[in-house]
Amino acid sequence: MEAIEQLTRALTLIALLPGNPALRRDQIKLQVALINPLIHIKGFAAPETKAVAERGPLLIEQAEALGERPEDPLLLFSALYGIWIESYAAFDGDMVCNLAAQLLGLAEKQGATVPLMIGHRLMGISLLCTGDIARGRAHFDRAIALHDPVEHRPLATRFGVDIGVSISSYRSMALWVLGYSGAALADAEHALRDAREINHIATLMYALHNTSLAHIWCGNCGAANAQLDEVVSLADKKGALYWKANGILVRGWVFALTGKAANAIQMLTSGIIAYRSTGSTSWMPLHLSYLAKANAELGQLNDAWRCINEAMTTMETTKERWCEAEINRAAGEIALTSPERDEAKAKAYFERALAVAREQQAKSWELRAAISMARLWRDQGKRQQAHDLLAPVYGWFTEGFDTLDLMEAKALLEQLKA
Repeated sequence: MEAIEQLTRALTLIALLPGNPALRRDQIKLQVALINPLIHIKGFAAPETKAVAERGPLLIEQAEALGERPEDPLLLFSALYGIWIESYAAFDGDMVCNLAAQLLGLAEKQGATVPLMIGHRLMGISLLCTGDIARGRAHFDRAIALHDPVEHRPLATRFGVDIGVSISSYRSMALWVLGYSGAALADAEHALRDAREINHIATLMYALHNTSLAHIWCGNCGAANAQLDEVVSLADKKGALYWKANGILVRGWVFALTGKAANAIQMLTSGIIAYRSTGSTSWMPLHLSYLAKANAELGQLNDAWRCINEAMTTMETTKERWCEAEINRAAGEIALTSPERDEAKAKAYFERALAVAREQQAKSWELRAAISMARLWRDQGKRQQAHDLLAPVYGWFTEGFDTLDLMEAKALLEQLKA
């Protein structure tokens, strides 16, 4: 918050002085620097952040029109990163992919390591979230190969957080969805360990939140909850509304998954309000699916369907498709929760979940959808059909056999063979 105040005062003073090349260079540097504290305090897509981020490239363009090219080639990357992060938070799938491709193309022309690393990082996140998960993972691999933990550490104040921590935490998500939970947890642990060593609070909040997801998906809700408590505490201390909202939301996931439906509804509802107040909509389909699950558990089926329908509409509108299979699976489970138990509707949703997961090579989502369909068929007396669906999906996995989904799949297969 102090950085925001000081940078804003400096920019105000520059505006009062007669323009010259040196002042214009300072103005651009300070304008771009202001993006970083704003994204953590106000939010990545907050109006204040958006206004500052959009002014950076404009100032660079105006200076270049006067024949004054920036001395620092990373300034343009930092400014365009501000635009990309805004499009990511207020999720626009086409925009994030186009901007990431633009930045990567610019980096390839320059041939310098840092721009290439940033370009691959942003391309990886963009592809992951729009559902091209395997290609996203490949870009993370390239970015990691270019990263030097010591040399690139100062970039945390240029691009929001430590670059290595960001890449590892997002690759962790991609690896889990692709079916490599052991590797996902290793990346998550590496990212969090590095974040603690760096002692950069913005990076630590980022890492605590992002790496909690792998723990939740693997069934380690206790470990995730401890990290989320730390996020909320740090965010309170630093006045970081964006990270506090994120911590509250994912803590709502934990409540929804551990039988505390009333707490989940309260946490998710308040978290969604706080999150949207920062201008953010990314990850909203998953947040809404957990809210739907909690409502269904309490028999509030109209609210459950409202949440699922909103999640699906949001996916279609924003093209945030990476969790599409899981949203459809959740819809199928809600159809089975209703008093009339609509098995035909559930089957259709499970089939859609399986089709999307296979298209995206999302083996972890496919396993969950196969478990749900196998249970439905088991209850209908189709035990062989259930076994034949689930067995090859389970057989594909080579790691993570102590995670919740794989243990449930194994137990169900044994039951179906009995």
